[in-house]
Formats: sequence, structure tokens, C-alpha cells
Amino acid sequence: MINFKVFARLRQANGFDLFSSSLSARVLWLTVSIILLVELVILMPSLGRERQAWLWDHVTLAHLAVASGVANGVAAQDGGPMQALLKLSDIERVQMSTPGGLPAVVEPGPPGRVDERVYLPDESLLSSMWQADLLVLGLGPKRIELIAASPLQNDVSLDIVVNGRTLAASLREYTEHIAGLSVIVALVTGLLVFAALDRLLVRPMRIITANIVGFREDPERAGETDLSWLAHRRNDEISEAARQLKSMQDEMRAALWRNARLAALGTSVAKISHDLRNILSSALLVADRLQSAPDPVTQSAAGTLISVVERAAELVSRTVDFAREGPPAIMRSAVPVAALVAEAAAAIRTTDAGVTVENHVPENLILALDRAQIFRVLINLVRNAVEAGADLIEFTVDHFGGVTRLKIRDNGPGLPLRVQDKLFMPFAGSGRRGGTGLGLAIARDLIRAHGGDLVLADTGPRGTMFVMDLATSELQGESAGLLKSS
Repeated sequence: MINFKVFARLRQANGFDLFSSSLSARVLWLTVSIILLVELVILMPSLGRERQAWLWDHVTLAHLAVASGVANGVAAQDGGPMQALLKLSDIERVQMSTPGGLPAVVEPGPPGRVDERVYLPDESLLSSMWQADLLVLGLGPKRIELIAASPLQNDVSLDIVVNGRTLAASLREYTEHIAGLSVIVALVTGLLVFAALDRLLVRPMRIITANIVGFREDPERAGETDLSWLAHRRNDEISEAARQLKSMQDEMRAALWRNARLAALGTSVAKISHDLRNILSSALLVADRLQSAPDPVTQSAAGTLISVVERAAELVSRTVDFAREGPPAIMRSAVPVAALVAEAAAAIRTTDAGVTVENHVPENLILALDRAQIFRVLINLVRNAVEAGADLIEFTVDHFGGVTRLKIRDNGPGLPLRVQDKLFMPFAGSGRRGGTGLGLAIARDLIRAHGGDLVLADTGPRGTMFVMDLATSELQGESAGLLKSS
């Protein structure tokens, strides 16, 4: 199970507080802000059209009022009901012109100065938007003169004066209505988008974050229930991230478990190594004495016993070396690499006379190395090749980019596929029965302590090649130059 204290803290920090800085609140308010911004962009042309519609409606009302009065025989100057109708419509002056007739003029209100003259048929939407914004902000004209042909009769022209304050009030009411509706739409849409994103994005992010925090605090006990559910969802980026995180945590748990076992092993071996060495030394002395016995069977058994005891001592020594904390201590000196390879070859021939070692390392190559440690690495690589069945081992060198590369190639049968991925893992990379898997792990640690690396370059039925990279140091400068010229 996920650490509930950790999850509670994350829920408090990233939960459902709409005014916090959590991802959920940000998603909600970002959605609301975007919708309001879109509504604002839509409102501008809507205001322009609303203004034009209001103006055209008043042109129509003016025509209807004057035309009805004239039809009933009421003079334009004496039309009390006509003037009352125009005043109710906030039309302060009307002049209607008809073909072949005199203009009819009605002024229900006192005359005044006109602040703006508008010829409606030629007014653009952009201009109407600008004028509508000024009216809403209280910066528009107080009296507006409109000139337009009547929408009811094309051959009738009207020249009217309307109250700008009434138009501004109408536009403000329209704006408030649209703004309120926009806020409601934005909030509802934002909540719906928030609910969808919270389930699809925010909740998975909370699960991943809680799992990471829980794993950091307690990697061995942090559960995977919610993370497993997330990893097995439909195939998308978040589920892929959950799968990769789960895989990484599984690998780290395994690594922590191995490291814990190694630490326990190192502590145990460090405590018993001294006594175990004394016991093995005593067994070795007894085996040496048995070899001098006259009985051939006893001599043969003593030889076998000596071999077994030596291998046990070597296993203890390797285990102690690997379990020792920190990188191995390196004591550098100028080492002729060709001579060191020849020494390792001679040591192998004492036990395996049929092995041929071809040493193509230049005699003048001198590197700043720990002689004992590098000799140990070479012996390990050569012995592994011989034990795998190789009878020819070749050493070559090349140099580039400040790195000296020592190549060790053999003609053995190659490494099994099952051990190639775990070749340098302690207790797991041995390719032979009874092997500890520590030899190559220790060898790579020694080379890395020198500033280089040991890698498997090639393996197959025709042989195996390891490459040992060693960084060029100040002591190597002259030899590196000689190597380039050779």
C-alpha cells in the first residue's frame, strides 16, 4: 500500500482547494480564463451589431410614428400622440423626406447640439464596435444624428436624432447579460474540463508523485497498487511513464536488495576472514606434510586438498576485496605495459603450457598504473579465456583522443548469451560451473579506479575480445606520442 501519511500530505497540497497553487486549481482557472477571453473576443463584434440593431430599430420606429400620424391627417407640427410616441422611444427629432413631397419634421423635445452624425448604410462593423465600446465606458456622444433610408420603404429617407445615454444604457445591459452568461458558461465548462483532466491527468500525476515520494522515504515497503493500475490503463504517455517508473522501481528494489545482501556479506566475511585464513593455513600445512608421505594415494589426495584449500583462500580474498567499501586504493608508477603482459603470460604458462600469448604491445608504451592491480586484471582475463577453452590470446593496443586502449582477444568458443548482460554483476556473471562471478566485477572496478573502463567488445564462436580503456595521464604523455608514431 502507498504510504498514507505521504498521500495525505500530497492531497492537502494538491487536493481540491480551488484557490491554491495546485495543478488542479491551475487547470480549472486556466480553463475559465481562456473561455472568458474567448467570450470577450466574441463580445466585441456582438456589441457592434447590437448598437447597429438598436439604431436601425429607432429609424424604423421613427418612420412608423411619422407615417401613422400623416396617414391620420395629423400635421407633423401638431401631432401630440406622434410626439409622445417618439419621446417614449427617446427620439428627439425626426425629418422624413418622401419623393415629390415636403419633408415632415417632428421635434418632440427641445432642440440641442448634435455630438455625432452617423450615416448608417456606410457604417462598418469595426466602427460600430469602437463606438459601442465608448458608449459602454461612458465616453460616447450624448445626442446622435442618424441618416438612413427607411428599412420599410426604400424611397423614404430619415434624418433623426436619438438620445446617446439611452443607447449606452441598453448596451451596458446587454454587456452585463452576456458577461453573466459567459461567466456561468466558463465556470461550468471549466468544471467539466477540470473533472475530465483531473481524472485523465491530475489524478495520475498525484499517483505517480505519491509513489515517488513514498519510494524515496521507504523504497522497500512503498506499494505499487495504484501505480500498477495506472500502468495497465490504455496505452498513452502517462501509462507509459507509470510502466517505466514501475520497472525502474523494481530494478532499484532488486539492486537495493543485492546491495543489502552484499553489505551483510561483506560485514560477515570481514569478521570471519581472519579466522578463516588461519584455518585454511593450517589445512594447507597439513596437506604439505601429507604430500611427503610414502603412500602415492595419500600424495595424490594431498595434492587435491592443496588445490581445494588454495581455491577457498582465493575465494575468501576476492570476497573480502569486493566487499571492502570505497574504490580500491591505486598506487601509480611508471609501468612498461608490454613487460607486464609478458609477466602475466609467463604466470599462465606455468599451469597451462599449451596456451600461446601473442604480445603486440609496443615496448616503449609506459603508462601510469598500479602494477599489482593491473597485473591482477590481466591474470583474471587470461585465466578466464583459458578456462573457457581458448589456446591463443592476443594483446594489441591503439591510442586516440587521450585514451590508451588495450585489447585482449582469444580464440575460445565465446560467452553464453545468458551471462552477457550480467557479465560484470557480482555473483551473477560467471559463465562456468562453480565460478563466483567476482573476477570480472573486481577487474572492472580496478580499471575504473584508474579512470578508464573495461567492456566486452565482441564475443562469438570465433572468440571473445575485451577492451580496457585507460585515460592518458601526465606520466603517459611521452609514451602516447611514441605510440602514435609507431
